[in-house]
Amino acid sequence: MDEAALTQAHAEQSRSHSEFNMIAAASKLLGFIQRQTRAAIFTESLLFAIGIGILDYASGYEVSVLVFYAIPILAVAWWCNRKSALVMATICAIIWWWADYLNGHSYPHNWVAVWAPIACFGYFGFVAIVGSSLKKQQAVVESRIALLEHSQRLEREIIEISEREQRRMGHDLHDGLCQYFAAVGCAAASLESDLTSAGMHEEAAVAGELTELLEQGVVQIRDLARELVPVQMDQAGIAAALEQLAASVVRLQNVACVFVQDGDAILRPPAVATHLYRIAQEAIHNAIRHGGARRIQIHLGTTGNTATLRVIDDGSGISKTNQGSKGMGLNIMSYRARLVGGDVTISEPSTGGTMVSCTFPQTILAAKTNVEEE
Repeated sequence: MDEAALTQAHAEQSRSHSEFNMIAAASKLLGFIQRQTRAAIFTESLLFAIGIGILDYASGYEVSVLVFYAIPILAVAWWCNRKSALVMATICAIIWWWADYLNGHSYPHNWVAVWAPIACFGYFGFVAIVGSSLKKQQAVVESRIALLEHSQRLEREIIEISEREQRRMGHDLHDGLCQYFAAVGCAAASLESDLTSAGMHEEAAVAGELTELLEQGVVQIRDLARELVPVQMDQAGIAAALEQLAASVVRLQNVACVFVQDGDAILRPPAVATHLYRIAQEAIHNAIRHGGARRIQIHLGTTGNTATLRVIDDGSGISKTNQGSKGMGLNIMSYRARLVGGDVTISEPSTGGTMVSCTFPQTILAAKTNVEEE
């Protein structure tokens, strides 16, 4: 690095350090003021107004310091209330008139001598009202921000509770009901074998049908458990989980569903991949339940640093099933997309049906990965 560049780097560093010190000093001053009572702030503002009046008297009427009276008025309006600000405005008008009178300021006409203090008080009153209005507006904005943060926190807690309950139900189905059905199926198969050995072929056939039904029930329960808890998410990533989701939709819903992937496999941590999985799951549910879809395609592709998850169906279309209103499922999909740094769009392709697209930057997901690994 040459000497000029080094000097410029030192200058920028010094400027940044100075700006940081100024911000820190201002923050300490604001913190000191906010810890004081309203009476203390009003008293300090009054003393400051008196100091401005003394300066106004010392400078003479030729030099106007009228604008500086707005400082104590705004301070009272911001940290006290409107009534106190109007009182301070009145006091500042009296101080200004006192300094002007003692300086021997003469006016060419009597009406000008009357109009000058009236205009001065009007200016100070306007400053007091505007300052208190800005403070009130800031309080409204802060309350809205707090409400928004509270709503987002509730949404996050609802999502976490939903995931926790789905995991519990999935484990209960897999470890409880599924094992029970499997045991009953083994007993039915044993009964079929015993009946066949005893020459009771009709009864054995019935037992065989019962065994097949129980086996189908075990497969359906396992599919339901995997939808609730995608167990392959940790080992093989989102791609394998979506492929398993497509296969379970075919078995459970009797709907043609395929998974297509473009580019390399995107392996993400479970916390992020789960949101993408749930978005696809919700889109498939809406396509079958509301759109009457018979063919569904799950597409996962990458373009540069951007990845896109699409669910395309041949149903009746979003305009006919939703009438432009966003239901809870669509809101949850949008919220999950925001959690992974992306957004959800819903459109109708020219060929018909509905396409739900979730586009998200891979760079953000990589950052999330590093944070979770730490």
